Amino acid sequence: MKTKWILSLLALSGLAFVPAMTSARTPQDKSDSLRTLTGCLSAGEKTGEYDLLAEDGSTWEIRSKSVKLHPHVGHTVTVTGKVWHADMHGAKEKAKEAVDPGASEHGHLNVSEVSMVSDSCKK
Repeated sequence: MKTKWILSLLALSGLAFVPAMTSARTPQDKSDSLRTLTGCLSAGEKTGEYDLLAEDGSTWEIRSKSVKLHPHVGHTVTVTGKVWHADMHGAKEKAKEAVDPGASEHGHLNVSEVSMVSDSCKK
């Protein structure tokens, strides 16, 4: 009986940490599905695809069905969108970091919002 009570108390106290752990997750977590990035937009290899070199050095292949990206080629923009296959992306990036901690992130983003920061990519 005493053991059951102690285990119940431990389980209950463990639940107190769950909200703290989930709120500690940052938007930059590699497995987050929604991202906001700022960087230089350039044309991609295929029509309708674009590349974004983010300020943090990460590279992103982006596309959108809801916003026009073409008018912003050569501009510094802020984009918001969903990472394609976020869980797989996060696992791949974590493995890459284990091998090379200084490696920059590379991902694919389906953009839902875009705003121009600057009409050039010069700093």
